[in-house]
Amino acid sequence: MPKTNYLQSNDESFAAQLQTFKTGIGAYAATLGVTEAQTTAQAADCNYFNCVLASLGTMSAAAQQWTAWKDLVRGGGTPPAAGAPVAPTLPAAVTAVVPGIEARFRTLVKQIKAGANYNAAIGVALGIEGAQVAVPDLATLQPVLIARISGGRVEIGWGWQGNRAALDLCEIQVDRGDGKGSVLPTYDTTPGYVDTAPFPAVPTKWTYRAIYRVDDAQVGQWSAPVSVTVPA
Repeated sequence: MPKTNYLQSNDESFAAQLQTFKTGIGAYAATLGVTEAQTTAQAADCNYFNCVLASLGTMSAAAQQWTAWKDLVRGGGTPPAAGAPVAPTLPAAVTAVVPGIEARFRTLVKQIKAGANYNAAIGVALGIEGAQVAVPDLATLQPVLIARISGGRVEIGWGWQGNRAALDLCEIQVDRGDGKGSVLPTYDTTPGYVDTAPFPAVPTKWTYRAIYRVDDAQVGQWSAPVSVTVPA
């Protein structure tokens, strides 16, 4: 069963992930071959990122207060009972680290997961295992296409329909009305394909269809065809 990316993209969630790892690694460091220097460095990264994030939150709140005060001072109105905002108090400072916390964390996790003693249960405890993704019935999946002409090219809209984790590619074919039938212009991995083939000498109907792929094989059903008449 596929899993989501273990690394948290949201800053607050990433900070919590660093903290989970910092709290849990002590019990597994020897088993996983993580050195004391690596543990110490990860803890420093965790502490500093949490400090930066907390400082950002404090300053963002202060910026909102001072923006509101500026608007009041300029435009007029009734001041709040507390008066003008006061300078914010930042969290207690911690030892700064060099930039690249995420890259260092990725490298450490890669090392850990490559070790012979690693297993998913340890990964869950350390917060470095992605959530399992339910596999859809691949036989029923069918892309939905939208075609339009824009700026002298055909733009094909398509998406994963919530099943990105279970799919690898979207195969798009086109019949350009030239007697060759449906041919392959692309295997696409990013929704939204632009067909840059030159338009023919006379207005012609181009018809597109698509199907998903997994492990170099087609899965599911062909999309309903969509057509556009391209100008000369």
